[in-house]
Amino acid sequence: MTKNVAIIGANGQIARLVEHNILHNDPEVHLTLLLRNSSRLSNLEGNPQVTIIDGDANDEHALKEAIHGQDIFYVSFVEHGAGAELTQKVIKVMDEEGVKRLISSNILGIYDEVPGAFGEFNRNMCFGGHVDESSPVVLSAKYVENSDLDYTVLRIAWLNDRNDTNYTITHKGEKYVGVSASRKSVADVITKIIEDPNKWNHESIGFADPATDGSPRPVY
Repeated sequence: MTKNVAIIGANGQIARLVEHNILHNDPEVHLTLLLRNSSRLSNLEGNPQVTIIDGDANDEHALKEAIHGQDIFYVSFVEHGAGAELTQKVIKVMDEEGVKRLISSNILGIYDEVPGAFGEFNRNMCFGGHVDESSPVVLSAKYVENSDLDYTVLRIAWLNDRNDTNYTITHKGEKYVGVSASRKSVADVITKIIEDPNKWNHESIGFADPATDGSPRPVY
């Protein structure tokens, strides 16, 4: 039975790693990929496992086209729009289309859960010194968690391009372990959710390479 998965921001580095994982390992998944300038994914044109939609994720009609008939919807980029308006649109359209499973990208620190010197660095770099409830990333997580969707919020660490998949999962309410993760690790987490949609359902998870724990700065 085919599983239908849509990705918005489908040309992002992590999204492309997820697409590679799926297309090389799971012939039962059909991917619908929404991005601006579909020519960026010209290498996937004609692939029977792929539908490409050229459009803007902020356009509700494009969102509807991407979300319609899906089993899983993955937002591959972090919400930075005022009021987290795109997140609100995604939830609205998913409700209208009867699609329940959402994978929502976010960043570490939205609950002020990152300890020590790195926590201070992260607050300064990402939140201007303190975590503001009106920040788009904080609002995005709040809207997703308060929705009626089956969601996973991904609190992504500072990224590097190491060729590994080493990470420790932490849950909401727990201290964040690690400061950095490879893009390949993030793609691995997302691929696992696509393989088993019950995994980390109704959870906000953090994940990073535990070997980087205690570092005062990102590890590249």
